[in-house]
Amino acid sequence: MKMMRAMLLALLPVTMAALWFFRLPALWLLIVSVAAAVASEALWQFALKRPIKIKDLSAVVTGLLFGLSLSPSLPLYIAAIGASFAIIVGKQLFGGFGKNLFNPALLGRLFIVLAFPGTMRPWLTPVDLMTSATPLQIHRAGGAVASLVDLFTGHVPGSIGETSVLALVIGFIWLAQQKFANWRIPVGSMAVVAALAIVVGQDPLFHLLSGSLLLGAFFMATDPVTSPRTQTGRWIFGVLIGGGIMAMRFFSPLPEGTTFAILGLNAVVPLINRYTAPKKKPAPAKNAVPEKAGS
Repeated sequence: MKMMRAMLLALLPVTMAALWFFRLPALWLLIVSVAAAVASEALWQFALKRPIKIKDLSAVVTGLLFGLSLSPSLPLYIAAIGASFAIIVGKQLFGGFGKNLFNPALLGRLFIVLAFPGTMRPWLTPVDLMTSATPLQIHRAGGAVASLVDLFTGHVPGSIGETSVLALVIGFIWLAQQKFANWRIPVGSMAVVAALAIVVGQDPLFHLLSGSLLLGAFFMATDPVTSPRTQTGRWIFGVLIGGGIMAMRFFSPLPEGTTFAILGLNAVVPLINRYTAPKKKPAPAKNAVPEKAGS
């Protein structure tokens, strides 16, 4: 529960920025997402006659992260369906908290993208809520992209929790200082994103500050349940996520690939853990005579 409380506090700046920029649509999305996540967890546990554990706040965190990953124009009933899917399929079917293979919030987001195609559009501009394309969509089309200042502060269209880089950085720094998130994963991801952008002659800062890279790298890829246990594994995980994101941005018809990259790498975390785990030294035989120094 301590970690869940820390996550909620870390997400407070992001949530406040989402409410400031996207107003009532963001408020209703977050309320519905959190309520649906908590209700679906309680109903599932009740139906299976298991102890109801919503007080551990894990469902609240999943619902909040899921809501922050959504477009402000998404119909509320789809948000409720996606949050319920995140809890039931992404978490409970794996055995509950701490046993899931995939990040539940991202799995819920992937579900609505596939099951309800087109409902994440149109994207809305902050404050005035006018229909617009995201910076990555504009960049893909060859148009004039937003300034770095707008990208940093959040004055760009996008998912309600991804637009303000400032809020994301503040929240993650606090979470990392509290030792509830490992900095190696996002640093590895961002380093690869910046390096690949430079290689192809594009602005690395634009790629770092746009899209859902930071929301995903800071708060979803660092999920201790679905990320590697070793420091080496975390570097590998972060580097591969960054490479996956840029592969999607460069070569896929989609302008963004954070969801696909993180979920894809979640699937290989057991393999990463296996090959990066420290090798155990064989125990000496009970009756073995120790060798003399220099022998």
